[in-house]
Amino acid sequence: MRNNLQFYIDGSWVKPTSDAVIDVINPADESVVGQVALGNANDVDQAVSAARKAFETYSRTSVAERIALFDRIVAAYEKRAGDLALAVTDEMGAPQWLSEQLQVTVGVAHFKIARASLDTYRFDEPLGTSEVVREPVGVCALITPWNWPLMLIAAKVAPALAAGCTMVLKPSEIAPFSGTIIAEILHEAGVPKGVFNLVHGDGRVVGNALTSHPDVDLVSFTGSTAAGIEVARTGALTVKRVHQELGGKSPNIVLRSADLASAVEGGVAQMMLNSGQSCSAPSRMLVHVDQVAEAISYAKAAAETWSVGRPSSNAKMGPVASEAQWNKIQRMIQAGLDEGATLVTGGLGRPDGLDAGFYVRPTIFADVHNNMTIAREEIFGPVLVIIAYSDEEEAVRIANDTTYGLAAYVQGERVAAEAIARRLRAGQVYLNNVNLDLAAPFGGYKQSGNGREWGPMAIGEFLEIKAIIGFRDAA
Repeated sequence: MRNNLQFYIDGSWVKPTSDAVIDVINPADESVVGQVALGNANDVDQAVSAARKAFETYSRTSVAERIALFDRIVAAYEKRAGDLALAVTDEMGAPQWLSEQLQVTVGVAHFKIARASLDTYRFDEPLGTSEVVREPVGVCALITPWNWPLMLIAAKVAPALAAGCTMVLKPSEIAPFSGTIIAEILHEAGVPKGVFNLVHGDGRVVGNALTSHPDVDLVSFTGSTAAGIEVARTGALTVKRVHQELGGKSPNIVLRSADLASAVEGGVAQMMLNSGQSCSAPSRMLVHVDQVAEAISYAKAAAETWSVGRPSSNAKMGPVASEAQWNKIQRMIQAGLDEGATLVTGGLGRPDGLDAGFYVRPTIFADVHNNMTIAREEIFGPVLVIIAYSDEEEAVRIANDTTYGLAAYVQGERVAAEAIARRLRAGQVYLNNVNLDLAAPFGGYKQSGNGREWGPMAIGEFLEIKAIIGFRDAA
């Protein structure tokens, strides 16, 4: 049992002001694997006060001091890699291979990239007779979800620390264990007290207390678009800066020039990774009408190689993270059936032999039109829809016909694919099933959010810009 019953505030582990706790459920078998304390506004006040006090000194640290701090953080993180992998598997059911090879490694990568970015980042630069100075924005509230807990925590904490900000982290109460270990890592690395604070709790209480707090200068939130709207509305009351990384319904255009088998198989693999629980997953596959039948055959075969099983097995896919998420995915699959889409493989219910746990069948739908529910709404599970297009103009139109704009994918001859990529309204476009580039800016257009995370550009999101006029003599 993992019991996360204390918060990390002002450099120490402290008892919450309330005795409220909730059980943490292992989605692999529905057992209780621990408890987490639920914070309240008083806990948030203490954490924000500590961060505000620490900002006075940490904001004035040198780049060299922050680089040395990052070196210690990376070393401490790598020592705890095994603990982190086990925590992620327990809290969200990720297969052991996925926790070890991806969940843990992409987390530490963000700390390494932030550290490298500090070597060349220009905090000050001349402009006319002025000096443009980039200064830390202040106290930051960092609110993260459960699907990539380590990556999403690191993607916020690392650039905030690099910028010279102080912070209060609220991880998802569904997957809280990895956040607690991150606090232990930062403590071991010698992060000055009050710079990083951790308060567990739910969005309704702790999240709202953070987003409405008058001493919080910036909120960085990752979650659903509906929740992001509430965060923005609450933050607007004190005119604080709000960064949001929200939902997605990313198109994957397979051009006629693509190697069809490779393109389809790669698209299925990217969709099924992490049980489909990635906001940038390529959930809409657009295929030329003349190639649809062949693409369906490839997609079916590829999906059926995605074995589903317990995290300790050799299965490619584990459960989704919660019962609520499982129920939502089942409703969406049913909507696809009700609206006339053709079920290619997968479907309702758990895979055979898995009677407990929140497991979902890898599911492919064909004969999907872009106005269907399964093509419009984010499912956040291993469900891929195949949509036919008649020419490239229609493919671009369908791809952009969404309220989201987080990511997009194009498969095909490189010059043609690059031309299509420039026309897609999305914050990232992946060509030919390329791997992640964690140094590239990540964020959305439209209702997928605002601001950018990852890489050197993320540091700028945690900075204010000051112009010192008359700093230089006129030419």
